[in-house]
Amino acid sequence: MRSSASLGAVVTTVGLSPAALGASENPPCVAAQFPQTPGLTKYVVEFVRNTKFTDLPADVIDLGKKSILDGLGLALAGSRAQNGKLFREYAASLGLPDRGATVMGTRNKLTPRFAAFANGLAIHVEDFDDTQLAVGKDRVYGLLTHPTVPVLPAALALCDTTATSAKDFLVAYHLGVEVECKIAEAISPRHYEDGFHSTGTCGVFGGTTACSKLRNFDESQISRAFGIAASQAAGLRENFGTMMKSFHAGHAAEVGVFATDLAALGWTGAEQILEADRGFFHAFGGSYDPTSIFHKLGEPWTFASPGVSIKPYPCGSLTHPGMTEMQRLIRTEKIKAADVEMVEVGTNRNLPNALIHHHPKDNLQAKFSMEFCLAILLIEGKAGLGEFTDAVVNRPDVQAMIDRIHFGVDPEAEKAGYDKMTTILRIHLKDGREIAGRADFGKGSPANPMSYDEVAEKFHGCADFAQWPIARTNKIVDLVRHLEDLEDMRTLTALCGA
Repeated sequence: MRSSASLGAVVTTVGLSPAALGASENPPCVAAQFPQTPGLTKYVVEFVRNTKFTDLPADVIDLGKKSILDGLGLALAGSRAQNGKLFREYAASLGLPDRGATVMGTRNKLTPRFAAFANGLAIHVEDFDDTQLAVGKDRVYGLLTHPTVPVLPAALALCDTTATSAKDFLVAYHLGVEVECKIAEAISPRHYEDGFHSTGTCGVFGGTTACSKLRNFDESQISRAFGIAASQAAGLRENFGTMMKSFHAGHAAEVGVFATDLAALGWTGAEQILEADRGFFHAFGGSYDPTSIFHKLGEPWTFASPGVSIKPYPCGSLTHPGMTEMQRLIRTEKIKAADVEMVEVGTNRNLPNALIHHHPKDNLQAKFSMEFCLAILLIEGKAGLGEFTDAVVNRPDVQAMIDRIHFGVDPEAEKAGYDKMTTILRIHLKDGREIAGRADFGKGSPANPMSYDEVAEKFHGCADFAQWPIARTNKIVDLVRHLEDLEDMRTLTALCGA
């Protein structure tokens, strides 16, 4: 754009006026607006260094066990995904030794760094892993990160190569999730709105926190590890619906191992990386809310409030309120696909910005398609791993039903606020009747949580999808239920590798 005239021509082409181009809802941050919070990174580091297993509330431990079991099941199921196979081929081409940490669901072992990547990739590839709820009302969708996936694979990779008690693992896991979530809570909403994938960006601090704790780092080492990790934070939402989305999660887990590998050797990094004028919050968000993190770690723990959701469906969580309500209406109103003339789906204006695939052509696109997610429930009455396949997505009856579903903004849902995922359904039947429903949150959210047994049922489904031996499946469920009693985490990881 070499002149204002050419700028005007470009703007007209995309349907915007030059005036509208400057009317950003998120004006650039200037130095005077950026919060000055000296000692913020130091506060986080001290919390990580000083927290012990006995500091974890019992309810938080129990909530964490559900997410850990969920993550293990997804690692098994995700090991069958095409991008996991591609990565294992790539790892083999590098001549990496077949030893180290377990690649879940396979016979492969890799150095901890790459095992963390492979398992993070697997956990997130089906978009079936847990999600963090936001405290702030200005956080789009009321969601922030997928908290377990950057932390669990990194922690397990270290535990699989050194004798580690489950209590040490649990405190590392919970610290990783807590730090990651509070960082995501604090950063300006602009971070996500402008295209960053917070699981990839904020997630590096989760994996790094867990690995720092497991390695018993002192405060200087933790600070340097954070500085190393921050320069590797990455992930763009434009890649949603492709293999790169799960790459972001795997990379965040890998960074946790890699950053602490380097810090252990004496590698240096900035020790005030969060709050500095050229640090993480400024560079990635323009601004942040210090009150969301400073003196808030563990007060309360994010698992306790506002909570973490566990997904009942293997797709973007923005579809889940609508899917939960659709499944309820199908059951209570005895709705059959052949009877449906049209479905109107209304949400606030932010949801269509992420659910961008209105006519999906493969399973990854389908995970970000409100139309597919509702269509498959109407046709099959379920939406599990077996339904999110390229073959099912492209079936003529599925594509025909997708054409009958109209997804857009509803004023009522818009008025409900962006901290919710309010979804309003109006199902028009061929006999002239209209059936309506509304949901703000989906099954698995803290407002409608899954029990441990319900998560175990999901785990069994994932293990079955991976064709995992039932005897091992049952042992994993039992071990995680009483995880704090386990003396060596390798007993658990051995059950997840062939």
